[in-house]
Amino acid sequence: MKAFKYINTLILGIVFMSCDDQIYPELNDAPEVIVIDAWVNNKPENQIIKVTKTQPYFDNSESVGVPGAEVYITDNEGNRFDFAESNNGAYVWLYTTETFGTIGNTYTLTVNAEGSTYTSTSKLNRVPTVDSVTFRYELETAFGTEEEFYLGEFWSRDLEGAGDTYWIKSFKNGEYLAKPQEINIAWDAGFSAGGAIDGLIFIPPIRDAVNPFDEDPNEEDSFLSPYEDGDSLYVELHSITHAAHDFLSQLSIQTNRPGGFAALFDTPLSNVPTNIVNTTSDGLALGFFCLSAVEGNGKRLDISQVPKEE
Repeated sequence: MKAFKYINTLILGIVFMSCDDQIYPELNDAPEVIVIDAWVNNKPENQIIKVTKTQPYFDNSESVGVPGAEVYITDNEGNRFDFAESNNGAYVWLYTTETFGTIGNTYTLTVNAEGSTYTSTSKLNRVPTVDSVTFRYELETAFGTEEEFYLGEFWSRDLEGAGDTYWIKSFKNGEYLAKPQEINIAWDAGFSAGGAIDGLIFIPPIRDAVNPFDEDPNEEDSFLSPYEDGDSLYVELHSITHAAHDFLSQLSIQTNRPGGFAALFDTPLSNVPTNIVNTTSDGLALGFFCLSAVEGNGKRLDISQVPKEE
């Protein structure tokens, strides 16, 4: 029995020692694949679709755009919306006086690039209003010290009728919270289908996910307050399709990898699903196409107006 315990201890020691070794794997370059990033919405602004190429895994440079493509969207009423080439793979539909799309219509994306035609379809679904954004005060005690936090929260009620899906985007002082762990999606008023939460106010974990939690650089194991006096929070609700909900869920899983020993047990890396189809050959394509209706609301924090518990 002692020998068995010794062997187990030795194996664990080797595992932990190996975690400290930095390796530099050599990967063969995979063939380039076209990537179509087509998230279009009905906000009163220009809409951009990006057509680029994949890069080697360890290449952190800006993606190379695909020039000379034909990019347009048609709807079920026979309307066509052309996207003009801008720079480095960006194709732009210019906003004038009318926003893009009509809620309830179905839209088909077509991209003709490098001898192939790529298509995808999305429906422009409904979205509820964001009634308000509020802040609250919390006093946390940890390791004998007290920390003050001001947290933001949005208030909105899911529309009646099961099956609505949303992407909640948050902006602190005008800057989009774009970290992998900050991807915030909802199915009706909760996390997933079948939760009997249709038509309700969004549940607290989704309302609270608009808060960025950054580590305090001056104090170990401590976090900064998500918002300070004078900071602003703006929250947008984007209606998305069920396929887009699945795409964002998988994207979060694949990109939200803190590292460390726990990384040994992470889900293996893989490509996230795509709804882009190459209709002229067997060539692959990556990316996603989704139409969104958007509602938003925001507020600036005035700590003198936030109640504190005595």
